[in-house]
Amino acid sequence: MTKSRRGSRATRVRRRLDTFERLVEQALDRIPEPFAAALDEVAVVIDDEPSAHQRRENDLGPNDTLYGLYEGVPRTEWAADWVAVPNRITIFRRPLLEDYPDPDDLADEVRITVIHELAHHLGIDDDRLGELGVD
Repeated sequence: MTKSRRGSRATRVRRRLDTFERLVEQALDRIPEPFAAALDEVAVVIDDEPSAHQRRENDLGPNDTLYGLYEGVPRTEWAADWVAVPNRITIFRRPLLEDYPDPDDLADEVRITVIHELAHHLGIDDDRLGELGVD
């Protein structure tokens, strides 16, 4: 008896990637004003995992990872005579997918990660984020 496959592995992987991208888009869409306006100043990208350079820059050990990373100059450190430096938020797909297999938990963590990294762009540090319950 011949069995039909429900889709190739590549198709299943692509569907999973598309779903992850939608989760990031939904998290970005739900950021309220005036904070959402700050997204015009920062590129938001999705990578599989932190690069070797990002791992070194953030003192990550072999078993450490990141869900997201803000790279740039926070708004609170801008000066009138500075030229704007490209700001970037990277959301790391693989660690999030591995640590949050439940779709609802994944959606929550993606939302928290996006908010966390945008907060860094706005000059909010990890201590203050912890006080606000976004950690």
